[in-house]
Amino acid sequence: MNNRETKTVHTYSQFKATLSITKASLRSIVRNPSSVIFTLLFPLIFIIVFGFIGSGGSARFDVGFYSTSSNNNQLFHSLITVENFNIVLDLTDEELNSRLEKGEVDAIFNITKNPAGTLPEYVLEIKTNKAKPEKSSLIRLISGQVLSNFNISLVKEQPPVAVIKQTDIEGRLFNTIDFILPGQLGFSILSAGVFGTAFVFISLRENLVIKRFFATPINRNNIVLGEALSRLIFSITGSVIIIGIGHFLFGFTLVNGFWTFINMLAVSALGLVVFLGIGFLVSNIAKNINAVPPIANLVTLPQFLLAGTFFSIDVFPSWLQPVSRAMPLTYLNDALRKIAFDGATIFTLPKELLILTVWGVVIYFFAVKFFKWE
Repeated sequence: MNNRETKTVHTYSQFKATLSITKASLRSIVRNPSSVIFTLLFPLIFIIVFGFIGSGGSARFDVGFYSTSSNNNQLFHSLITVENFNIVLDLTDEELNSRLEKGEVDAIFNITKNPAGTLPEYVLEIKTNKAKPEKSSLIRLISGQVLSNFNISLVKEQPPVAVIKQTDIEGRLFNTIDFILPGQLGFSILSAGVFGTAFVFISLRENLVIKRFFATPINRNNIVLGEALSRLIFSITGSVIIIGIGHFLFGFTLVNGFWTFINMLAVSALGLVVFLGIGFLVSNIAKNINAVPPIANLVTLPQFLLAGTFFSIDVFPSWLQPVSRAMPLTYLNDALRKIAFDGATIFTLPKELLILTVWGVVIYFFAVKFFKWE
């Protein structure tokens, strides 16, 4: 009876191979100074700077008028010409109340005109936010001066033609950090997705590392998956650090606590997936590693400046706002802000998440179309 050699056949594990690539890629990201600087250090610097700036007061106040306000009079025109008042227009009463409660509007005015022959002829009702007592006092002081000048200009005797009636509501304080941190978090995710991916893949291609992968049984999709997982881990870790520092050091609002935190991380992950596609596309377009920075900056810099990272896009000229609203980072920033301060969840942001998803589908279509392994 012939002896037969028994050979043990080991099945190649795609899962273990993917984890190995993820581990190696994560190690290279952490050791890369540019990844740490753009993804973590820069956003933290801006957050710290604006966190301290946001502790100061403001000389201008956002003020709206209810739809029931009697505005066809000299008192109304006196109020809207006050230099300290930024008049908020084109909002419904419900939107004004919501913004006042969230601290995005500082006061709401309502002018009531009494019947002819009844004094005071006008009553100015001022609704403010209890969370901003300093601003409320200043608004009342400025309004009182306006009414005093208005009374003097019309009559010389008592009773006055117009008086103030003020109402305070319970609300949340909207700090500068509540606007800045989501924008910096979005910029961090954009940088991690674009710069990290573009540099790494073109470097792997130029050094023939990807070509060597062909000699192994690993699936091509697992190579991309491993690289994506490493960036997801790194970016989510950075997001945790940014949100934690903002919340505990500067009072960044997490309206529903831990649940809000989880929703912000979920939206951040979606944003990273979209921006990874941009990174893949840049690595395919660039002919060599020296061409990556200008192409990547061409994609990221306009979004950094125009996608509501530092300022609301409402302050931009009307012709520029459509450009801002076409950028994917705009919708990531908006989603993060609505989750953090408004208490929204990933299930109540259909517009923002749909647009991000559409951007992702379009980007990956072109990324796959132009992808080069060698």
